[in-house]
Amino acid sequence: MLERINHAVSHIQNLIPAVPEYVIVLGSGLGKLEDEIENPIVIEYKDIPDFPQVTVEGHKGHLVYGTILGKKVLMMAGRFHYYEGYSMEEVTFPMRVFNGLGIKKVILSNASGGVNPAFHVGDVMVLNDHINMMPEHPLRGKNIDELGPRFVDMSQPYDKEMLNAAMNFAQANDILLHQGVYVGLQGPTFETPSEYGMVRYIGGDAVGMSTVPEVIVARHMAMRVFCLSVITDLGGPEIAFPVSHEEVLNAANNAMPNVIRIVKSVIETC
Repeated sequence: MLERINHAVSHIQNLIPAVPEYVIVLGSGLGKLEDEIENPIVIEYKDIPDFPQVTVEGHKGHLVYGTILGKKVLMMAGRFHYYEGYSMEEVTFPMRVFNGLGIKKVILSNASGGVNPAFHVGDVMVLNDHINMMPEHPLRGKNIDELGPRFVDMSQPYDKEMLNAAMNFAQANDILLHQGVYVGLQGPTFETPSEYGMVRYIGGDAVGMSTVPEVIVARHMAMRVFCLSVITDLGGPEIAFPVSHEEVLNAANNAMPNVIRIVKSVIETC
């Protein structure tokens, strides 16, 4: 694992002029954030040793290095999911590489189904916690002590300073921004009405098929994590509207202006 990480790190280091301060991971339909990068350098996944390849519509397949508001960032345009057939080690391999590059601040985004009755399609939620219901844990197996401890403290998975910066910006600019708990399920099916109801019953506000493995591995390496979730559909026992991936992408696209403003506020402040 360490050898594979180092190979990928070396390849990327040879292509970028400096260590990025942030890595930004783009979820489904959130690719317009890429347009915010100045002086971009694009690195294709297919050229990075041991990097997986994207298979899902709405996810590109490259890294972009550049600046946002004068701060150096590396953007991951397209992520990997357990439901694609990748192992958890493969899903979280990029996060290992980003840490190897020296990046310690992570901004994640995703599209999710809302189960909180106060949510509407197109709303944005900041994650303040999560519930892991994935069938495989990304830290299962022999621990690599050079990367992090065997047992990881998850009492604060999401960085409070970054979360507060986003909430303060939203309040000052009249942007509706929720806080809530994200439940990670395997997918790739969207949830049934009863499954949405289960998510609400166990304490979730939104549910999705990504993010949680990446957060766990990032925290294993003591990286600071911030995550925004766009509510792209709603579900529950009393809601049985059909959901399609196209509708998810459209809802994410409509939320993009506020997502971009919030992400930039966190980069500028933290």
